[in-house]
Amino acid sequence: MKKTILAIVAVFVSWQALDFIIHSIILMPTYAETATLWRPEGEMMMGLMMVVSLVSAACFVLVYDWFFKEKNMMVGLKYGVVFGIGAGISMGYGTYSVQPIMYFTALGWFLGTLVEAAVAGLITGLIIKD
Repeated sequence: MKKTILAIVAVFVSWQALDFIIHSIILMPTYAETATLWRPEGEMMMGLMMVVSLVSAACFVLVYDWFFKEKNMMVGLKYGVVFGIGAGISMGYGTYSVQPIMYFTALGWFLGTLVEAAVAGLITGLIIKD
């Protein structure tokens, strides 16, 4: 149980750091160009976003912990990559198909999600292993 909690916290922290790089540095210019699509900064609910991220990290780690028989870094990485492709394509290109976001935003969301999930898989596989 301690390793599971440690993995959840580590994944959450890594996602917060990577989200800052992806959204506040890399994608910020595209967000500025499409400002009418987003809440003004003062109306953004960052506390809620952190809760969402923590619950997502817990679900990510618990799927690995509860449903994977073999547990190691490589299995974690493979899980993260597959999860990242599925979640990233949905977030990036699914949104692009119905909302007028820039293509670079869709690509950034896809690749960002893929990287975040791969890192999360590595972290999880390093902490929770056979």
